[in-house]
Amino acid sequence: MTRRHGVRCAGCGRPTEVPHVTSSSNGNGQVHRDTLVLPKRFHAKVDIRWSDMDVFQHVNHARMVTLLEEARIPWLFEDGRPTAGMREGCVLADLRVRYRGQLRHEDTPLDIAMWIEQLRAVDFTVGYEVRANGAAPDSPAAVVASTQIAAFDIKTQRLRRLTAPEREYLSEWMDK
Repeated sequence: MTRRHGVRCAGCGRPTEVPHVTSSSNGNGQVHRDTLVLPKRFHAKVDIRWSDMDVFQHVNHARMVTLLEEARIPWLFEDGRPTAGMREGCVLADLRVRYRGQLRHEDTPLDIAMWIEQLRAVDFTVGYEVRANGAAPDSPAAVVASTQIAAFDIKTQRLRRLTAPEREYLSEWMDK
């Protein structure tokens, strides 16, 4: 199920996926077009390699998981990010991938939009929407996925709480 996280009409503020008609105080309807306010997303461009393809000429399902990982790294684990310390310790606790359409080699680079769906004391859930290069940001995604990532202390081999800077950074990417 593709969810439209926080997509609202800028004209009337109603949640929406398509232009719609609202009534004004004088009874005349107003059509709101091209006024969608998309929620905050981190967009990564990820190239499809020839080795990512399968015999059916589309991206292999297992390789899609690797492409999601490659998209997540610059957002969460690059130097300078408050979450960069999790390179030293985090575990993938859950992974869900739903395939809604085919992605082919000519769709490269993929546009992978990411956000935080849930933020808890020791873990967070990343939402993903994967689209072909050039697809509109509000068009149906070819792949919808989520990963639950938990902070982990390698020395003690236990989950750890997210730090205040980690939580603050991650909360900036949550749907409000």
